[in-house]
Parts: sequence; C-alpha cells; structure tokens
Amino acid sequence: MVVQVKGVTQGRSLHIPVMVEEVVGALAVLPGGRYVDCTVGTGGHAEAILEAASPGGLLLGLDVDAQALAVAEQRLAPFKPDVRLVEANFRDLAAVCRAYNFVPVHGVLFDLGLSSFQLAHEERGFSFQVEGPLDMRFDLSQELTANDVVNHFSERELAHIIWHYGEEPQARQIARAIVRSRPIRTTMELAEVVARAVGTAGGRIHPATRTFQAIRIAVNRELENLEIGLLQALQVLGKGGRLVVISYHSLEDRLVKQFIAREAKDCICPPESPLCRCGHKATLRPVLPGPLRPTLEEIKRNPRARSARLRVAEKV
Repeated sequence: MVVQVKGVTQGRSLHIPVMVEEVVGALAVLPGGRYVDCTVGTGGHAEAILEAASPGGLLLGLDVDAQALAVAEQRLAPFKPDVRLVEANFRDLAAVCRAYNFVPVHGVLFDLGLSSFQLAHEERGFSFQVEGPLDMRFDLSQELTANDVVNHFSERELAHIIWHYGEEPQARQIARAIVRSRPIRTTMELAEVVARAVGTAGGRIHPATRTFQAIRIAVNRELENLEIGLLQALQVLGKGGRLVVISYHSLEDRLVKQFIAREAKDCICPPESPLCRCGHKATLRPVLPGPLRPTLEEIKRNPRARSARLRVAEKV
C-alpha cells in the first residue's frame, strides 16, 4: 500500500500514533513550549505536539531507529527550524538535551514498544506472521540480534527471558523446544517451533506472541533502558513540566507506575525502618489516579491502540 504523508511516500504503512489528543492534553502543550519526544518514530506525536506548540514551540526528537528517523525528517520538514531529530537512545536523554542546550523542558514523551512501521518491514524480523531474519533490533548498529539469543543462549537463559519478559507460563517447554530445533534461521521457523511446543488450540493470541515479545525486549534491553530513561527525564524537566508515558504491556506499565509512585514520595525507606535514612525528596506528582486508555472509536480505527496505557506525572 502506498501512503502519502506530508510529502512522504512510503511503500509500506506508516505507524499510526496512539492517543494523539490525549498526549497533547497530558503534556499540557503551550505555544512556545519546549518538548522532547524520546521515541519520535515516524513523527506522528511530534507533529501534533509541534502544531499545538506553535508559534514558537520547539521539539527535540530521539530515536535509535535510523529508518524511522528518515521518515520523520520528511514528515516534520514544515516545522524546521523548530524541530531537531537525533539518532540516540533515550537512556542518554539528559546528555543529548545538554548537548543541544535543550534544558529545561516543558514536557517529555515516551511512546514505548514496537511500531507498526517496524512490523511492516519484514527484513527487521519483528513479526512472526511473515518470513524474516531473526533480527529484532531497534538500533541496527548494535551487535546483539534475535539470532544470537535464539541460537546461542543456553536453555536456562532462554527460559528465563521468555518467562521474565514474556510472562509465558510454558517458558521452559518453549526454551527446550528451541534448543532442540537449532539452528533456527527465520521468524516463521521460530513461530512454528513455539506453536508445536505449546499447541494452538483455545488461545486468543498467536502462541508465539509472548516469546517474540520476550526476545525483542531482551535484544533491545527495553526495560533497563526505560528505567534509565525515566530517571533522565527528571533531570531535564523544569518545574511543572509533564512526563507522559504510553506503554503496551504489563511489564512496562508496572515499571512506569512504580517509578511515578516512588518519585511522588519524600521517603522511600523500607516500611520497617523507624527513621528515614534515604534523604529522598518527592520529584513528581501524579496528575491522574490511574492510566488513560484509548477510546473504543480509536481502537476500531487502530487495533494496535487496544493495549495502550497512558500515565502522566508533573515535576514538582
């Protein structure tokens, strides 16, 4: 399918940004504000933020995916020179902001997980529904790939990854099947190995869904980078600035929820401690009592939005 987006022609579908209006509202975007999109992707959220921040608004966009950044560069061209895109991991957010003299900022956005743009490129190896190499890297310059994990990690390591990052009850059974089926060369081969190991009857999702998620998270160190990135966001947000995070599975959402809860407290010592020894002071205030979820209308337009959870907090 050919898609036209502000002068950009792509042979595959562009990523459809999730909860755009909610993101702009949660960030409390104002004309002249300064915002960081830590996962700019193909620029959908960034475009909406820049429109709301006009006139005078500025945006710094980060992403490790050079292919997505190339699309965002064209999509956001009408906003130059008010937008700067940088190929970088959000674990380095504070250093990037300082390098571009982009501190403090009024808002920081994280839109986590896998985009439909990445899924549409079968050569990236993210989908179990089309034949592709075992890659799964967001950053194509990094060395570790899904092939390394699938074909070289021990059975014990595989089981831990699939259980911990995929929350897959049959992790050991799947890991054993993977090791016995080596070498596994493609995404569909891996999906077939998993399906044979656990069966296909009675499930609403493909039996390989959790395993692919787990391997992708391990390859890209997603949870570790998120934890670091959230701490970095605190360094660049100005007082009253908003932190907005969209997550798509329970591991991400739990991490974000716990981070905001911890940073909203003056003391994070263990409950049994009689005196505060941590010296911690609250840095965030939750803006909402829980996560925002997409409307039914949006889910109908974009089924990928179904699992989205948006949390927002304000720097104090």
